[in-house]
Amino acid sequence: MVWRIGLIGFGNVGQGFIRVLRNKERCLRDRFGFEFKLIAIADPIKGNAYSDEGLDLNHIIELVDEKGNIWDYPGEKDFDSITLAKEMDVDIVVEATPTNIETGEPGLTHIKTALENSRHVVTSNKGPIALAYRELIDIARKNNVFLRFEGTVMSGTPAISIAREALAGCNIQEIQGILNGTTNFILTKMENGYSYSDALKEAQRLGYAETDPTADVEGWDAAVKTVILANTVLDSDLKINDVERMGITGISGKDVKEALKNGMRIKLIARIYTDDGVIKASVKPMKLPLTNPLANVMGVLNAITFKTDHLGDVTLIGPGAGRIETGQALLSDILYIHRLSQE
Repeated sequence: MVWRIGLIGFGNVGQGFIRVLRNKERCLRDRFGFEFKLIAIADPIKGNAYSDEGLDLNHIIELVDEKGNIWDYPGEKDFDSITLAKEMDVDIVVEATPTNIETGEPGLTHIKTALENSRHVVTSNKGPIALAYRELIDIARKNNVFLRFEGTVMSGTPAISIAREALAGCNIQEIQGILNGTTNFILTKMENGYSYSDALKEAQRLGYAETDPTADVEGWDAAVKTVILANTVLDSDLKINDVERMGITGISGKDVKEALKNGMRIKLIARIYTDDGVIKASVKPMKLPLTNPLANVMGVLNAITFKTDHLGDVTLIGPGAGRIETGQALLSDILYIHRLSQE
């Protein structure tokens, strides 16, 4: 079988994804028996491209590198993302548009449309999974297709797959994690003598923080990822506003140094736990003893610890952002679909 793939969204993640496909094409065929054609890309800003025989990935990459868009790719351009999700002859829709945590749009509509039309979906878009996971998974099951979303929590670091597949059979009693690299970078810099404001400026200079860093420093990004973990791993039904949330803007250099003197480090910790049989969640700065693996995760790295009955604590550390890293998450989800479809 040659898998026909359609890509919605051609920003950093979409571009990372096609680079991963291009670089690994031979390996994917030889090692996994996975053959594909990327037949369409839909992005209202970066451009549309379509070829029933499969797009030339090298040409696509050359165009976006040289011009910042793919509007000059030859062939059909008069279509949109909904047309791709609903009408084009694709097996898998890759949804890589930016996250909207208020409504989930336009990604939510893209994903629903694709699933309702019996297309498998893989996505890196946090909004739809955080806001409408139960609805979307019900649609997927009804139409006998897969919905995969590894890249929504720790990018290419497989937190969701570890929890749901590798730890299957374990009772996960609690989850703690560093789920936002920007805040971890800032706290690391503050430990090295930077003030909060200087550390934030450095994060912005390096591209780790946005011009408006609110989503990161106030804990919203980590809270969204916490909801995804709670609902998809622990079968909860949490909403974003159910997460007790506090960012790092109130942390001073003095606080960081004082914690170190006492053998502790301050980290912005996402926590999911059970209280009287009810699953609860929080995102807030916590002082962790230096013996805790999470306390020693520095810079922009992410990490997560699953507290289990059979294995005790299982900690996973890796990158939590990046276009190639997130492209890898999308690829790993596609390979999961490929494997199960061959059985």
